[in-house]
Amino acid sequence: MKIRVSVLASGSSGNSIYISSNKFSLLIDAGLSGKEISHRLKKIGVCAEELDAVLVTHEHSDHIKGVGVLSRRYDLPIYANELTWQEAASHLGKIKEKNCQVFKGDFSLGDLDISPFSTSHDAVSPVGYIISCGKTNIGVATDTGYISSEMEERLRGLDLLVIEANHDLDMLMNGGYPWHLKKRINGDKGHLSNDAAAALLPRLINSNFPRILLAHLSKDNNRPELAYITVKNSLENNGIYIDRDLKLDMCCRDKPTGLYELG
Repeated sequence: MKIRVSVLASGSSGNSIYISSNKFSLLIDAGLSGKEISHRLKKIGVCAEELDAVLVTHEHSDHIKGVGVLSRRYDLPIYANELTWQEAASHLGKIKEKNCQVFKGDFSLGDLDISPFSTSHDAVSPVGYIISCGKTNIGVATDTGYISSEMEERLRGLDLLVIEANHDLDMLMNGGYPWHLKKRINGDKGHLSNDAAAALLPRLINSNFPRILLAHLSKDNNRPELAYITVKNSLENNGIYIDRDLKLDMCCRDKPTGLYELG
């Protein structure tokens, strides 16, 4: 069974991930305009009309900006937990009742198995997702201030992981953000730093030659080369080498990644 993945956008200006199997296509979040989502899908050879659903991680605008538009335009069901629905509903516009889908645990869509898990962010009930198709498992863990032991267990041994590397701590602390915002970003309900992602990843890698995508990099408090080298050094210090043991790529705010095919 094949599963295809592209991160269409990642960052504070908008987030969206495309995932499809032979039977089902979905987005995790749609934090860009409906028009821009459609444009980025075309860049990877996908028509928005092919989508079957949108999953929502949390209610912040950089994750839901285009959700309502896409649902109305393509008659798409939207999946979120109950508290997120309560917070997001007023920002989505009118949604058909049949397309307001509330999940309370694991569920399936076509041949995709969806397993939400709690993250730690300043939203009402934020989640990440494990998406499985046959024996292939993909994880999405962004917008979280730390990784709990439960989250770490869920993220271990995946075939592809989209993981946050939001900020370089020195850049954040020495930059121009007000102190309250620095505390929020670096707090338990903020965002993972490069160092936090780098410390976590060696504990997650099994012998399955995974692909790691570093996501949600800050425009002001990070640089792709900093995130990359911080993670690379941590992996190599633990005997794990890029290209030999895994693939390491970066996600962008202004263009989609390639369309990765797994399985």
